[in-house]
Amino acid sequence: MASRPDTLFLSDPKTEVRLRVNARARRITLRVSAVDGQVTLTLPPRLPLHEAEAFLQRQAEWLRKRLDAAPVLQRPVAGGTVPFLGETFALQTHSKRQAKLAPGTFIIPEGETGGPALGRLLKARARLALIESTEFYAGELGRSFGKISLRDPRGRWGSCSSKGDLMYSWRLIMAPQKVLDYVAAHEVAHLAEMNHSSAFWAVVARLMPDYEVPRNWLRRHGAALHRHDFT
Repeated sequence: MASRPDTLFLSDPKTEVRLRVNARARRITLRVSAVDGQVTLTLPPRLPLHEAEAFLQRQAEWLRKRLDAAPVLQRPVAGGTVPFLGETFALQTHSKRQAKLAPGTFIIPEGETGGPALGRLLKARARLALIESTEFYAGELGRSFGKISLRDPRGRWGSCSSKGDLMYSWRLIMAPQKVLDYVAAHEVAHLAEMNHSSAFWAVVARLMPDYEVPRNWLRRHGAALHRHDFT
C-alpha cells in the first residue's frame, strides 16, 4: 500500500499544501497560517487521498483569497532592514562570507548566502542574551536550571521541562530587550511552578512586576517576527 504524501500541490492558485493527519479530527480542515502563509490540510485518519484532493479543489477560491491577504515573507537584502532588540537595523552587503554587526547596521554577504549568514549571527546573539537573562532571573529566584536550547517554534516562545531544561525561540533577539527578558523570567518561574496557576503568575510578577507590558507586546507584534526569512 502506497504511503500518504506529506504535501499536495494545487495548480490554481499555485500552492504547496502540507498534509497533516490528526487522530482526533472528524472532518477535513484547511488553514492558512497568519504567521508565514503556510497552508495546512488536516485530515481524519483513513480518509482516502482522493477525497482530500477533491476538498482542496472545492476550496480553491477561498484559498486564493486567503493567500492574497497572507503576510509576505521578508528576506534580507541590501538596503532593507531587520529588527534587532526592538530597534530597526539597516542591511548592507560585503564580499566576505560572514555577517557582521555594526552600530545600527548588519553587514551581510552578497547573494543567496546573506540570509543564512545573518540568521546564524542572530542565533548566536540570541543565545548570549538569553543565557544572560536566564542566569539573572534564576539567581533572583534561587533556582538552578538545566540545558538551554534555541529553536524556531511557531506556537510558543519558550518552554521549561520537568528536568529544568529551557527552550527559547531564537527570534526573541528581534524583539525589545524587555520582551526577551520577560520570556526568560516566565520560563524561570516554571522552575518553581510547573503550571500557569495564580501561584505561577505571582512568581513572574515578583521577578518582573510590569510583565504585562512585554507580554502584551508579544501578543500584538510577536507574529511579525516570524515573517523574516533567513533561509
